[in-house]
Amino acid sequence: MMSDCFNTKVSYETEGTDSRHPAATIMLQGTASDVGKSLLATALCRIFKQDGRKVAPFKSQNMSLNSYVTPDGREIGRAQGMQADACGIAATTDMNPILLKPTKDMVSQVVVHGKPLMDMAARDYREHYLPKAGAIVREALARLRDDHDIVVIEGAGSPAEVNLKDRDIVNMRLASWADAPVLLVADIDRGGVFAAIVGTMEILEPEERDRVKGIIINKFRGDVSLLTPGVDWLEQRIGKPVLGVVPYLGGLQLEDEDGASLDARGYRARATSSDELDIVVIRLPRISNFTDFDPLQHEPGVVLRYVRHAREWGEPDIVIIPGSKNTVEDLLFLRESGLEALLLKHIREGGRAVGICGGYQMMGQRLLDPDGVESNVPELAGLAIFPMETVFAKEKTTERVTGTFGAGLNEAITVEGYEIHMGRTTFTDPVMQPFRIRSSRLNEESTSYHLDGAISYDCLLWGTYIHHIFHNDQFRHNWLNEARHSKGLPLSEEETPFGRLREMSFDRLADHVRKHVDMAAIYKIMNGGK
Repeated sequence: MMSDCFNTKVSYETEGTDSRHPAATIMLQGTASDVGKSLLATALCRIFKQDGRKVAPFKSQNMSLNSYVTPDGREIGRAQGMQADACGIAATTDMNPILLKPTKDMVSQVVVHGKPLMDMAARDYREHYLPKAGAIVREALARLRDDHDIVVIEGAGSPAEVNLKDRDIVNMRLASWADAPVLLVADIDRGGVFAAIVGTMEILEPEERDRVKGIIINKFRGDVSLLTPGVDWLEQRIGKPVLGVVPYLGGLQLEDEDGASLDARGYRARATSSDELDIVVIRLPRISNFTDFDPLQHEPGVVLRYVRHAREWGEPDIVIIPGSKNTVEDLLFLRESGLEALLLKHIREGGRAVGICGGYQMMGQRLLDPDGVESNVPELAGLAIFPMETVFAKEKTTERVTGTFGAGLNEAITVEGYEIHMGRTTFTDPVMQPFRIRSSRLNEESTSYHLDGAISYDCLLWGTYIHHIFHNDQFRHNWLNEARHSKGLPLSEEETPFGRLREMSFDRLADHVRKHVDMAAIYKIMNGGK
């Protein structure tokens, strides 16, 4: 039952004025990375939306190669884009003003309000840029609080990382700037949950401990009654309430942000039966935007595998080369690992292959990086699948796009997605380009279309710059059925409605968290304990 003081939408208006107080805030911090902060923040965003609040997500600084393009063509962390979707609002860069995209060991591209600033080494970023970043973060948060009723803030890593606290802009210092009560999230699935919680609380300064208003134990499996003695002990030990024990919830059609989650979600090499399509995604060291392939995971009769060793290859029906934050270095990985030889053998034997963004660039004859935009290798031979070459430019393309796919079809299929890339690709010989696209920001009457991608004459091989191409239900359905037909498998009769399944997942997640977390207490905490 919801707390009485939040039974109706909060009104900040005072008699005789149109002024508003800044939005209420709630912050999720974790005892470690990957404890489930992002999904719990998503759940709170959806719950508050369901309860009639105007809510927005916020994460001051995010490190991720899985990004999201906002409607105005800017780049933020994938988690904040997903959380904005859960809120039912358009994502903006204020929701994630600083995004760090690792390009090589200890070096990241620094993206500020959706546009690349520069590549910086970790030490340089910490010593020279973080002081400026604090002002950017505070201004973005202030704008969100001016325009919403509630802002759900997600921390990063752990607030107990004492070596980082003096220049913190993501955890307790941010909570102080936002005057945000903190819920500490711990993952029981990895073991040692009580030690993680107590240890984190012990390391915090007294004023930081005061800001922590409750604990959420996440990813529980088993009989919760067996945990009760431990919860009672914990509450007495730290003097904070456990506001929920959230059981593990599988089967959500919601994206992950961290590549490490590929292991946690069980993407490992395994054999398939003869009546399934075996799709391999090459797990590049700097794989980016692997959420491109989430819809394939939920297709009946499809096994999706992420492969990073030649011994895991098996006999795939389709091979996908995904996006990469460092196309040159990842192509070198393909060669050194033996995966390139297996891929080319697969193609020679009539196998299907797809390249997305960086993977599409690798399918060309040459990669050229004269200015060292992505690597220190000025020129590298590609896979030579298509007659094209890519030159890496300093200016980054980030754009939502819409258009059609028409190769080998009597009637073109409508598609949409987004582009994020530094490269500019040109063709050395004529090639079929299957996509006709334009910026989503242009009106529907615009004729500013351009061709994208490349496809072989037998349609077995193709590539594109369009991320989320497989999120288009009709396109994905037809493409998979063509592969089924060539393998002699029964065709799927119905399209899998991935977008609708994703919306249902938001509601399922919200219902699950409502059931297992004391939402009345959280509303009271946001209302200053009243």
